[in-house]
Amino acid sequence: MNQSKRFSSIARKINRGWLVRLLFIFIGLDLFILLLVAGGFFYYSEVSALGAFSQDTQRWMSVDTTVSGIEWVRALGYSFAADGITETVPLLPLVSVIEVMFQPLLWFQGIIWTFQLLSGSSWVRRLLRPLDKIALTTQRISQAQAIPEARALTVSDPGGFNGINGLNEEKFHNLEDAIQSLAANRPDAKISTGDRDLQGLEEAINDLLSRMHESYRQQARFVSDASHELRTPIAVIQGYAAMLDRWGKNDENVLSESIEAIKQESEHMKKLVEQLLFLARGDSGRQKLSFERVSLTEMIREVYEEYRMIDEAHQWSCKAEDGVYCVGDIDMLKQAARILTDNAVKYTPEGGTIRLRTGYQDGVPFFEVQDSGSGIAQEDIPKIFDRFFRSDPARSSQSGGTGLGLSIAKWIVDRHMGHFNVLSRPDLGTRIAVFFPQTTFSEHRNDLLIPSE
Repeated sequence: MNQSKRFSSIARKINRGWLVRLLFIFIGLDLFILLLVAGGFFYYSEVSALGAFSQDTQRWMSVDTTVSGIEWVRALGYSFAADGITETVPLLPLVSVIEVMFQPLLWFQGIIWTFQLLSGSSWVRRLLRPLDKIALTTQRISQAQAIPEARALTVSDPGGFNGINGLNEEKFHNLEDAIQSLAANRPDAKISTGDRDLQGLEEAINDLLSRMHESYRQQARFVSDASHELRTPIAVIQGYAAMLDRWGKNDENVLSESIEAIKQESEHMKKLVEQLLFLARGDSGRQKLSFERVSLTEMIREVYEEYRMIDEAHQWSCKAEDGVYCVGDIDMLKQAARILTDNAVKYTPEGGTIRLRTGYQDGVPFFEVQDSGSGIAQEDIPKIFDRFFRSDPARSSQSGGTGLGLSIAKWIVDRHMGHFNVLSRPDLGTRIAVFFPQTTFSEHRNDLLIPSE
């Protein structure tokens, strides 16, 4: 087996190990949520019927034996008895609530797991590439040491390991022992042999370990943040389901309120899963873009007309300079503009003004969205494009945001080789401008000539 195949095999093994671990994490999370929902259902059922939850209560599962076929699910019931009172609660509402909750949750977990399955090995191979170069260099040196007259040598490796002089077999055995004794699962794991001749190799390996741990940390944080974001709508759905079971059978107002809340939270979960899927496709290179000549003037005017029609609570202003063009995917660029405009709407009080503008600055095309909200703290501005970051968690939760909108906008702008310019002042508002590379067009035709970086 050659060196390249060996590292591909190692990458696949590492990825398989992470896939198994991720699967157990998801199964454990699902079981925890299932037990939590079922326990809440049984608890509220007993409190509603008996007035209290007691350990002395007799409990059992019941089923109508006269029912056959698929209808047996409707015949399942939870029975309990205490102080001469016996009640049976049908389990169909519990099954319905679990179905509503777990559909988006399982979709989300399936997306994360599939993304790791498809792109995990290539991601690990990229991380192992420096180590591959080290192994190849070591292999060439070992082969050279098989010739007695080549025991003292100088290695010149175009892969980046130059000037390693006087290396012998004992030094590489020491390096091999240091690598084998390394506790790679520790975040601060490093190798050190104390040999100056091996210092370059040690630094390369330690840098590789640091980047691998950072990548694993970011991936674990992403999964943790996504799970946290799903926890809130699940808790809301669970609460309204319990209230529906307790009072909603006889109170139409409670019934209507609970159904509406469950629909809203399910829609929020659906939006979150769609955004996660977008980012997953983008990270794996499967999000396709179609580049063409785009009129930023027309695009920003369309966004302005859309929001002026659907949002009458704010004042709208549009200053779109004629003839502003860039090269890009019109659908993606409009999505980025809508994300910035949505944020402006969320954080601008009623009656405030939102301004859309496009033009050229020093020959560079741009569009911008400016609100008149409370602004962003200066220390938070570098973080606003991070996934799930919220400058004000309380305010963001009230606005119904997922914390992924600006991350998606940044992904889109990065793929267009553009950049953001963010200016924000407390109590004055925030202005976010998006700049694109300069582009040369024909003076006599409408087609694109040269995209300039």
